[in-house]
Amino acid sequence: MSTPAAAAQRAPIPMVVVGGYLGAGKTTLLNRLLERADGLRVAVLVNDFGEINIDAALIRTRSSDVLQLENGCICCSIGGRLAEALAAVGARPDRPDLLVIECSGVSDPVRIAQVGMLDPALQLNAILVVVDAQGLDEQLRDPLVGDMVRRQISGATALVLTKTDLAGAYATEKVAARVAGMAPGAVVLAARHGQIPLAVFLDAAAAPRRPQGLLQAGGSWKSQAGDTAGLADVGSFSYATRGCFDRQRLRQALRTLPVPLLRAKGIVRLGGQDSAQEIHVVGGRLRIASLPGAGVSESVFVFIGCFTAMGREAILRCLEGALAAQ
Repeated sequence: MSTPAAAAQRAPIPMVVVGGYLGAGKTTLLNRLLERADGLRVAVLVNDFGEINIDAALIRTRSSDVLQLENGCICCSIGGRLAEALAAVGARPDRPDLLVIECSGVSDPVRIAQVGMLDPALQLNAILVVVDAQGLDEQLRDPLVGDMVRRQISGATALVLTKTDLAGAYATEKVAARVAGMAPGAVVLAARHGQIPLAVFLDAAAAPRRPQGLLQAGGSWKSQAGDTAGLADVGSFSYATRGCFDRQRLRQALRTLPVPLLRAKGIVRLGGQDSAQEIHVVGGRLRIASLPGAGVSESVFVFIGCFTAMGREAILRCLEGALAAQ
């Protein structure tokens, strides 16, 4: 069996934390993800996998707290043992391609993500909070749960609106604008029956599709054909330069990007540094780590999110402004 130290030396496992208040649709979203795994090994950590709708014929083996599925995915019941469950996933010889943690409806997904970020075998890809478009206003007015729902939303890097067909187009637009104001750095998506682009979870973006429904890009809202229950057009673009970046200006630029995005990754040259630096950005959270022995002739970034041409240009201006003086 792999040791924690050996696990940390391998490429980190992408981790997505899924939160949201009770009844928002988290379990439906996870069911759709498992149905669409298509060869990906997905590990899902849940408080109770009894609600995960998995046909008995698809369960290869079952123990008291682990389901092994025929498609290579696993579901683990974590209870109060989150740190231990995360360590066990990271130490597995058959590591998953994606780790998803489903929070309970009354927990803080940011705190759970922080626990995962302490493990070097894991790398945060998103804090995804599911929002009930029909019931949000009532939840926020509730003196018992309103503050908790606000805290869940404000910590998200991606917000997924559900039950938009029940809320209607006009109400959904209002909810979308409201949650965007509560989490200005988050991408806002509208789900259809719990389905969202796989690019929200993994870097490999889905094939380009015609934009439908709600998307936020460049700080402005757009809606096509009145379909507020569609999928946003999640894509990516890259940036490369032979110039070196100023470390402090680059930090500031990446923490204050004017356009919401899911995440950004890069390998860059910094002024005064001999080795290349690895960059990872999720929701304003920034990690810069040295890559000893990795010499590069240019700096390369990949940005993943919902972008208009204006949004891309705004990001590029920020990067150009972070280059070191020649």
